[in-house]
Amino acid sequence: METEQTRSPYPRIPEGADAGMPRRAPERIGALLTVLTERPVSLYAAAVLRIGYGLLYLVFLLREFPHRDEIWGPGSPWTPELARQLFDQTGWASILTLSDSRPYFEACYAAALITSALFMLGWRTRVMSVIFAVMVASFHARAIFMTDGGDNLVLLMAVYLVFTACGRRWSLDARRARLRASAAKVKTGSAGPTLTAVLHNCGMFVIAAQVCVLYGSAGLYKVQGGSWGNGTALHYVVNLDLFRPWPELSRLADEHEVLIAIACYLTVLLQVAFPFVLFGRLKYPVLTMLLGMHLGIAVLMGLPLFSGAMIVADAVFLPDRFYRRVGLLLRRIGRSTHVGEAGVSPRGESALVPPQPAPSPSGH
Repeated sequence: METEQTRSPYPRIPEGADAGMPRRAPERIGALLTVLTERPVSLYAAAVLRIGYGLLYLVFLLREFPHRDEIWGPGSPWTPELARQLFDQTGWASILTLSDSRPYFEACYAAALITSALFMLGWRTRVMSVIFAVMVASFHARAIFMTDGGDNLVLLMAVYLVFTACGRRWSLDARRARLRASAAKVKTGSAGPTLTAVLHNCGMFVIAAQVCVLYGSAGLYKVQGGSWGNGTALHYVVNLDLFRPWPELSRLADEHEVLIAIACYLTVLLQVAFPFVLFGRLKYPVLTMLLGMHLGIAVLMGLPLFSGAMIVADAVFLPDRFYRRVGLLLRRIGRSTHVGEAGVSPRGESALVPPQPAPSPSGH
């Protein structure tokens, strides 16, 4: 029995614990490398990027459908011959310039619409991602002088998504894999280092880095300008006829000088600070404010493609647990709606017939 004289006043350290403490950081780094090489990360974020950019480009092509010939077709002022001459200098290429016939152009346009839809739905995603990137690059190169920041970002993301496993979640491919697994009664997924996991994780890292560089460089560029420093930059923006789809709304926004100045300073602050807040909870309010900023750009400046591309790109920074919770919430809402339409309460009781009282122990 241990007495007061023999008991040590210091806490006892387990044997070998002190030897493991200095190796805690290397062990964490090793665990991180193991995860990055053995398991694809941010699969839900990759699925959101796939759905977002597929839908965005599909809507873009449908919106420009009446003007397709003037922008990309044989009737464009920038003729296919001029485009080919420029390609010789820049190294670009486009399937739209392989033929000057109108039926060929219409077939390419229809193929682009179908590809965007299938890519968004996640049907044969590995093949569709490559075709989608080729289509986006071809349309971008064909009318290179009519593009903006939104087109450039969609092109970059389309290329990056080729290397990701963006069809593993919320896709027709994922649904087909689940059905096959349930029919075979086996668990989906595989362990061990795979080329798919490495390429996917590198692709997602490059996408995140691209967005950080975009925000950081834009913020630093604004800091150098005097109009952003004195809070008048947005005043000049909302008074440009080229970016005034709703003149009355632009004039209404310009009347609030204090709000215009605050918006200028807040824009610069968010863009410069963005790369430094990604590893804490502060990123959630920052992403929310950036969402509001991009919605304002879409409405006030008439740049829906650019705003949509940026909003989708920001989704890469949300963790998978966020998307799982959103999916669970949507399923609950769907079940509640279905239950309400069927007239059955969540407890399984009819919502149209009041519950009957429980019988007494005597049976009456």
